[in-house]
Amino acid sequence: MSELDALFDKTCDCPLCGNSFTSKKIRSRFVKVIHSDTDFCPSYSPFETNPLWYLIMVCPACGYSFSDDFSPYFPPSTKEVIQEKVCSQWRPHSFSNKRTVNDAIKTYKLAVYCASLKKEKHIVLAGMYLKIAWFYRSQENGDQEMRFMKLALHEYVDAYMTQDYQGTQLSEFRVLYLLAELSYRAGNKKDSGRYFSKIIEGQRRAVETRIIEMAKERWQEIRQDLKQ
Repeated sequence: MSELDALFDKTCDCPLCGNSFTSKKIRSRFVKVIHSDTDFCPSYSPFETNPLWYLIMVCPACGYSFSDDFSPYFPPSTKEVIQEKVCSQWRPHSFSNKRTVNDAIKTYKLAVYCASLKKEKHIVLAGMYLKIAWFYRSQENGDQEMRFMKLALHEYVDAYMTQDYQGTQLSEFRVLYLLAELSYRAGNKKDSGRYFSKIIEGQRRAVETRIIEMAKERWQEIRQDLKQ
């Protein structure tokens, strides 16, 4: 099968304006992870078959951008705010074709803006910021990677404090691991150690034993780095 066959069209209905449109997705059989960084950033082969590039759906009619992680509920007055801040400024444009990493970055930035106006959960914003950081990492753009990693870290802190990750695919210990890892990458070594310690102290009540093992291994590596 050709590379293009990896993509298929998913029909979407815009939750804001009701417009029906299509957005590309990658068939799971074409998704091959060849490596994952310590903050869970995956590398795919071929590079272009990164399913994360296609997680965001952008309505070509009104510009509202969202993912499956968004709540279907719009808090009072948020629809009007989005229509004023996004839709009124939108020039009809489609992201429904094959995407590049730059296209992906644009869709995520649009979705972050919409999520902020819609008052989505901190955990949703955190995940999008982190993926933008990963995309910049793939481009070896360290400044932008760090900028968005710090934004992700801030949202993960708020998600942990408010526990708004509950009911999502992220457990308490996975959130703590990300807080520890991102804190270290952002240069907050004291915070990193505190979060790793929380994981290890609470390991008896953890279901995800792999996260506990990763935390122990990573904390050992970091302590060695700090000694040097």
